[in-house]
Amino acid sequence: MIKTKEKQTEKEDISLSELTTMILQAMHSYDEVEDSTFKEIIADIINSSDRYARLPLEEKRDLAITLFNRMRRLDILQPLMDDPAVTEIMVNGPEHIFYEKGGRLFASELKFESSSSLEQLILHFFSTANRPLNEAFPIADLRLPDGSRANAVLPPIAPDGPIFTIRKFTGIRPDIYSLMKTGFITKEAAVYLSHAVIGKKTIFLCGGTGSGKTTFLNVLSAFIPKNERVVTIEDSAELSLQGIENLVRLESRLPGPDGHGGIDIGQLIRTALRMRPDRIVVGEVRGSEAADMLHELHTGHPGSLCTGHANSCYEMLERLVTMVMAGSSLPYDAVIRQIAMGVDILVHITRGRSGRRFVDEISEVGPITDNRFQISQIFSFKEGSGLVKT
Repeated sequence: MIKTKEKQTEKEDISLSELTTMILQAMHSYDEVEDSTFKEIIADIINSSDRYARLPLEEKRDLAITLFNRMRRLDILQPLMDDPAVTEIMVNGPEHIFYEKGGRLFASELKFESSSSLEQLILHFFSTANRPLNEAFPIADLRLPDGSRANAVLPPIAPDGPIFTIRKFTGIRPDIYSLMKTGFITKEAAVYLSHAVIGKKTIFLCGGTGSGKTTFLNVLSAFIPKNERVVTIEDSAELSLQGIENLVRLESRLPGPDGHGGIDIGQLIRTALRMRPDRIVVGEVRGSEAADMLHELHTGHPGSLCTGHANSCYEMLERLVTMVMAGSSLPYDAVIRQIAMGVDILVHITRGRSGRRFVDEISEVGPITDNRFQISQIFSFKEGSGLVKT
């Protein structure tokens, strides 16, 4: 478990509030305060305070870190952010905080003082990135500079208090060999998929949230020939394609407070077609933009890599049908035939009860028969044997 400090007493909270006010007053004489200067201001305030001047140096340092995290970072959540082993932080209101470590969930002892203090932290966090989050827009997403992703939901949409979730970017970029060592995929399956990428087969990676789809897409991108021009399209830029020099990255944009200025995935796909791409990589297909994606696959751009949410390879195809039909006027039989011609390989990734992530199915898409998809399992997961060729 991560070590946490006990909940501060009311007297200590008042003292921190007083120090916070003094620090804010001291900052009025500055136009812009960098972190290094801000830390100096905190240290000066603590050393000049009658209450804290005689504290041991270590306690002063801890107090300064607490104040800095409260005013410039994520307050009590900052130790979780600083722990490289923690991959996700989940705040379900002020008193229920969880984190993922080693693929497993743990309950934290951390607690916010109140719903209002948690909400203030979230509002400050999103306002610094110019992301609208208020009563009119109570749900927001944000990508941090380090690649981590944050999501927030405010009351009354969240009746038990503000919800705050951070999926951290660990900075670790695994390769296919490290994934084989951890049991994520077998050597035979890895060779099969590497040849498929090189051969410009269109591959759809599917699975649940947090199963490792984006991570595996990044790994497979290492097999794209270096002389190809690749365009990536995402809601929040988190792909980190490996070894590609001629790379164009596009990211969607939410509408502004006036409801205008939004750029969606479908628009970006249509724009990418004018950029002379050899391949288009879509971080996640989740709606009517699937119709634009399907059009791209049939306009001389094979070899795409995409991800989507589904519980199996076959279910991914069925979901694609629903999404394409929502964004086009094509009849059902035309849609399934175009999907069958456009998608070559499906890969399903799962996360077991222990938290271990692994590929449990690789299938090829065949021609339509009797208006039904026909898929052939190339690899499937067998209990006790792992991923085996079928």
